[in-house]
Amino acid sequence: MALSEPTYDVIVLGAGAAGMMCAFEAGRRLQRVLLLDNGEKPGRKILISGGGRCNFTNTGARAENFLSSNPHYAKSALARYTPADFIMLVKKHGIKFHEKTLGQLFCDDSARLIVAMLERECAEAGVTTRCGVSVSAVRRNAAGFSVETNASSLDAASVVIATGGLSIPKLGATGIGYEIARSSGHKVVDPRAALVPLLFSPADREQWCDLTGLSAEVVATAVEKTKGTKREGKNTQPTFREKLLITHRGVSGPAVLQVSSYWRPGQAVGFDLAPGKEVLATMYERNARRDSGALLALLRGLFPSRFAERWVSAQLAGGEDWSNSGLAQLEAALHAWTFYPAGTEGFAKAEVTAGGVDTNELNAKTMESRRVPGLYFIGEVVDVTGWLGGYNFQWAWASAVAAADALVSK
Repeated sequence: MALSEPTYDVIVLGAGAAGMMCAFEAGRRLQRVLLLDNGEKPGRKILISGGGRCNFTNTGARAENFLSSNPHYAKSALARYTPADFIMLVKKHGIKFHEKTLGQLFCDDSARLIVAMLERECAEAGVTTRCGVSVSAVRRNAAGFSVETNASSLDAASVVIATGGLSIPKLGATGIGYEIARSSGHKVVDPRAALVPLLFSPADREQWCDLTGLSAEVVATAVEKTKGTKREGKNTQPTFREKLLITHRGVSGPAVLQVSSYWRPGQAVGFDLAPGKEVLATMYERNARRDSGALLALLRGLFPSRFAERWVSAQLAGGEDWSNSGLAQLEAALHAWTFYPAGTEGFAKAEVTAGGVDTNELNAKTMESRRVPGLYFIGEVVDVTGWLGGYNFQWAWASAVAAADALVSK
């Protein structure tokens, strides 16, 4: 008896950045593409990104800007679909944009324009989009796959998982992508909150959190040394020169969000509070004042007054030493303000999810499972996490196009 034809060539699960991009790229050359999402409307996370203006790519995006258990995995997709390619799409739709800083591109107007662009491309490609559909399982069948939903069972020759991670559950984030991966025999690198504010310990919170709202430009790094150990070693983590913001619970700001992706419980984070500056140099001069007033005056030239006063108080709490050695220690402390976070603000405040489907079990050129032919994983559900500043969107676009190209070449 002949096998029945699947209803769809491909079903894409998740109408976010990666899912919509993959759907219309595949839909341009395939006749039967279905895009499903559990929310009422597509692109919910896009709408809140970049403060509502969508930091849709970064002109400098390259594999080095991504964190993964396999640092080489993202290279192929990123090289084949570049920021310039997505910029061409944005220009095609007449969306005006600007570079804010460090290669970050934002819409001049609303992020809604990016969502509308993706919806229009899907419509023109003949993609069928259904929202409000919850997926419970994906199973192999004689025709390819069956996708079990709250409404019905759907058949497809191929399935693309673009369900995202666990970040921002109020927008409908679930772990269904990881469940599908595990049920099909894939390993999942433990998901964790990334690009997320860090929490002070109770003692640090008491000391610093009344300064909520104060900020300063710093160089931040996740320190590899773990609390309670003597291992120092060379720190190989990336550093980020951006703003630090004190909050009512800990620290945030771009510098902190960046290092949070690399931080692990029990490790420290460090901040150079005066990058590139020798702050206390004038205190070594002949007849220069060497006291707390002179120190405070210098720091007020760098930081908000309340932060300068608090920092001086904390540093001199154990006693004052105005010798050359003491000044050197104070200078060193300015460039290595270190503390041990009690944790993060969690998935509720995380911009992305680190970890995800193990890339060692996926084809880097096609995003296809090495275990289950015809099953693809793209975007945030995969163990590839970009820096803050448009990198995660570029990974969504690039991984989506890689999967779509593979689908249409079958």
